[in-house]
Amino acid sequence: MTTDNYDVIVIGAGVTGLSATIELLGHGLRVANIESQLFGGLIININELDGAIQGSGIDFASDLMMQASRTGATILSEMVTGLVAQPNKQLLLTTDQHSYQTKAVIIATGATLKALNVPGETAFEYKGISHCADCDGPLYQDAEVVVVGGGDSAFQEALVLTEFCHQVHLIHHHESPTAQSHLTEAVTQHEKILVHSSCEVVEIFGTTGVEGVQVKHLADQTTCHIPCTGLFAYIGLKPSSDFLPDDIERDKDGHIITSTKLMTSMQNVFAAGAVRQGYGGMLEHAIQEAKVAAQQCLLFLSR
Repeated sequence: MTTDNYDVIVIGAGVTGLSATIELLGHGLRVANIESQLFGGLIININELDGAIQGSGIDFASDLMMQASRTGATILSEMVTGLVAQPNKQLLLTTDQHSYQTKAVIIATGATLKALNVPGETAFEYKGISHCADCDGPLYQDAEVVVVGGGDSAFQEALVLTEFCHQVHLIHHHESPTAQSHLTEAVTQHEKILVHSSCEVVEIFGTTGVEGVQVKHLADQTTCHIPCTGLFAYIGLKPSSDFLPDDIERDKDGHIITSTKLMTSMQNVFAAGAVRQGYGGMLEHAIQEAKVAAQQCLLFLSR
């Protein structure tokens, strides 16, 4: 196995990773971006961005990817399998296809949607269980579906599904949701959405596909059956950090612990975005952290 050399390797081609890659390329460095999944991360599932940056998530991510490619990034579709500090103060990064020597690494692998971890969830993945209302909503024309979650993502996706579905059941744990007030108001006033507060899904039923869910009412522990052909879960995010060595310190939830300068506990390794403990959660924060991580890399390389 041959070894290629780079000044910096960025792991992750979501908004944070691509923004950091573009920033580094602007300073004439040899940069590789490694991603084992689709570029763009979770943002590609968002039809309409809500905040200072407008437009669709897929368009925004596509623009970043094109900019990174045009400015000279080496884009690698590979899975990182190892990261080891070398005696010469460099790093050896291995993937399922190759190995790379680099002076610094930025980890920007983001996060994935948490699983419900209930019976039937694994069996019906892609057979009625979906993670993108914009992508898969048309498959549920005039159908009855369930959305699980009490935050912004769940409420936004429930509203998207009303464009296609006959009935949308929105199930969340708390008496009051955590979604922003304008989303809560839009959901509660929509004639196609039925909100089930203080409830949780405990099982998913079906034969060849999803046919219904068993729901527990947390107040009295009683259960009921809700018929549906689709389920969309948005109960939070899990940082994508399982592949990292033990040398990189993480909190109990798997978030990478960094200094105020985004340095991890491993030499020459920085982290930014949703994979990091203390990330702000907004798209603007992802872009800002990408720039900070890139700037810290530049300072480190200039020593």
